[in-house]
Amino acid sequence: MKRIILFVLTNVAVVAILGIVASIFGLNRYIGPGGLNLGALLGFALVMGFTGAIFSLLISKPMAKWTMGLTIINDSQDPTHRWIVDTVRTFAERAKIGMPEVAIYEGDANAFATGAFKNSALVAVSTGLLQSMNREEVEAVIGHEVAHVANGDMVTMALMQGVMNTFVIFLSRVIGYFIDRVVLKNDREGTGIGYMVTVFVLDMLLGVVAHMIVAWFSRYREFRADAGSAELMGNSRPMVNALARLGGLQPGELPANMKAMGISDSSGFMALFSTHPPMEARIRALQERH
Repeated sequence: MKRIILFVLTNVAVVAILGIVASIFGLNRYIGPGGLNLGALLGFALVMGFTGAIFSLLISKPMAKWTMGLTIINDSQDPTHRWIVDTVRTFAERAKIGMPEVAIYEGDANAFATGAFKNSALVAVSTGLLQSMNREEVEAVIGHEVAHVANGDMVTMALMQGVMNTFVIFLSRVIGYFIDRVVLKNDREGTGIGYMVTVFVLDMLLGVVAHMIVAWFSRYREFRADAGSAELMGNSRPMVNALARLGGLQPGELPANMKAMGISDSSGFMALFSTHPPMEARIRALQERH
């Protein structure tokens, strides 16, 4: 459950703040004397839903630098740093994207890619990853992250989150209006306590359902990034070996807005909420490619 909360925390916080501001300044006037204005409500839900997701996307790279203590190594002369940067550059050229910023950070085995635009992204690896893998395996992980950038996964994840936010905001308020006016028979102008309580509860419950859908899409894009790494390296074996190695490690924790772009693994019921498929499934998918 912690992973669920951390993944959506930034986006939910932005949406909540926007909701408070909208209420204070009377911007959410989709309920009037004539009843519920579905067109106005849908417009409100779209603005609220996508503003939070897009804002989270736009600040993803500076937030990563601020929260992770990243050291940018593009211009470093350290031999290990040069190897990492050259690996990213080679893969970026093969993927036909702009050269990302490259960073390392102190922490357990993990890596991630972030940024709002594929030609100005950021790829980061942890010291724990460098210490626990051989060079070929690290290169496979880097290829996986570059594939995320080339596939535009940061943007598609933000759009998916925006759609789900819109769904939650719109449906919770329609149901809240029905409960308030039809079930509780509130005939006063404006909304009553039934509307407010229903919206509050459904925002949370539908938010969990929405996250399950976003997590499903995220798992799908992990398989694509694994395949992308195999294509960039010309061989599936390094990524298979890297995943097998990661399966025996405890991935390092990442901040909320980096969760979906890092290394993770879940099984059982919690797999429904995980942004990453089980390592065994990812390895099997790569092995079945040939």
